[in-house]
Amino acid sequence: MNKQVFISHSNADSEWAKSFADALRQHGIRVWLDQSQIKAGESLGEALEAGLRESDVLVAVIDPLTSFRPNLYFELGAAIGMGKRVVPIVPRGLDNSKLPLELRIRRYLVRESPENTAEQLADSLKAA
Repeated sequence: MNKQVFISHSNADSEWAKSFADALRQHGIRVWLDQSQIKAGESLGEALEAGLRESDVLVAVIDPLTSFRPNLYFELGAAIGMGKRVVPIVPRGLDNSKLPLELRIRRYLVRESPENTAEQLADSLKAA
């Protein structure tokens, strides 16, 4: 599998996102994660846009407290504008009405352990 996944996440989810990225790599998926790709002094906006352009899929890790963060809207809008596949990962029991519309209208994955969630995403990408 030669797809690249861009992981969008909040600061509160940084550790989970890093473990999720490692688990995706174990499935042969290339990953763009801000923690490892953006260097000190780089423009965040330019780095995020370049990462999205290089990626095939935007994975949005949703936290109920940060689901309306500005970066999510930027990344989501850019990904949709570029015709990228968007896969939300939501916590179990999240009220769908709390999601931005563009995430609410997509089939999402329920957040489990990073390894289990990565396996579900990898299976979904293989089927695509």
